[in-house]
Amino acid sequence: MNTNTLDLRDQPTEAFIEDLRRRFPTERETDELLTRKMRRRAGPPYRQASLDEMVGWLNAMLSQCVEGQFEVHDPRWLTGGASKVQVAFDLAWNAPGRGPSRDRLVVRMDPSEASNTTSRVRETELLAAFRGVLPVPEVFWLDHEPRWFPEPAIIYTFVEGVAKPRDASAGQVVGLGTNFGPGLRQRLAPQFLQHLATIHTADVGAMKFTSMDLPPVGTADCARWQLHRARRVWEEDRGEDFPLMDVAANWLERNLPLLDRLSVVHGDYRSGNFLFDESEGQITAWLDWERGHLGDRHRDLAWMTQREKGHLAEDGKTYLVCGLIPMEEFYRRYEDASGLSVDLERLRWYRVLNCFQVVTTTMATMYRVAKLGKSHQDILLARLKAIAPVGAHELAELLTEVL
Repeated sequence: MNTNTLDLRDQPTEAFIEDLRRRFPTERETDELLTRKMRRRAGPPYRQASLDEMVGWLNAMLSQCVEGQFEVHDPRWLTGGASKVQVAFDLAWNAPGRGPSRDRLVVRMDPSEASNTTSRVRETELLAAFRGVLPVPEVFWLDHEPRWFPEPAIIYTFVEGVAKPRDASAGQVVGLGTNFGPGLRQRLAPQFLQHLATIHTADVGAMKFTSMDLPPVGTADCARWQLHRARRVWEEDRGEDFPLMDVAANWLERNLPLLDRLSVVHGDYRSGNFLFDESEGQITAWLDWERGHLGDRHRDLAWMTQREKGHLAEDGKTYLVCGLIPMEEFYRRYEDASGLSVDLERLRWYRVLNCFQVVTTTMATMYRVAKLGKSHQDILLARLKAIAPVGAHELAELLTEVL
């Protein structure tokens, strides 16, 4: 291991950044985000903003975005998630088309460097596209540049609901392995499947996106862009050599699948990223669209079926996808709900890619962000790094099957 080269990632040179851009070309928005991340990495560590500071930035933004008088009431921190700073508040204002109103809102801001480098513009566009189609928050304003907050931020509606049953066992984080229990499972699973089918069958041509490149059907562009993103982040953030990743990257490059149908891909479709009404068993909101892109539905299908996303049922034998649906039923029920086929070879490729991404995020990015003190969630990121061996073990098993 070349320690000097690995340490260069703490203060990357322009030559280092440009070399990675050349080696791993990807979507324009992704390239801009990753380049910005690396050019700012040598800057100061994350500084926890006070609630008063957050409200001050919020008021500055609203004074430019809201016509007439307004008042911010009851600002409070929100917990949950591993990558964003979130504050809930009530806004009293004269809402266009509604008159005097009081809305419950959330401002969601990036830290100085997150465990996932993602686009607030992309998140905003996807939420707007599915507004009225799926239960999603309504975005009111976006600070993309950013102009008012120190980092990019969006403001959207606060949605009632919980991410896991209130009596669920402690120790689970970010929705991994959530146990809903038999009753909730029966009510939530059909919605989970139908919402996924709605996303994957949406008419992309009728939607307006500026932040996502359009991969042509019949080409390997979308697979290549996603692989290059993962490989670039691995090389940007890793703190050690890990030959398994080289083997995986080589296999993935040699076996890029062709796109058979263009779909919206949520990117992180799983338990923990939807809210639900526990008494009614009704999904109230789908969140975290920040990894969304246009591409292959198999990326989502492979992601949500990874081991750490689910758990075994009460019989100790049956694996439940995202704690909701037996694995042997999942793909059949998805095909019935969507009318789309599941290609096992394409699914296998995306399983390998997703394991590569899990190892990248946990072993490389979470390590680097925590080391440099770039996030408000350093302790959580250090804890989540323990997932790396799980992802590496699954990656090794998958590669053994194909090599």
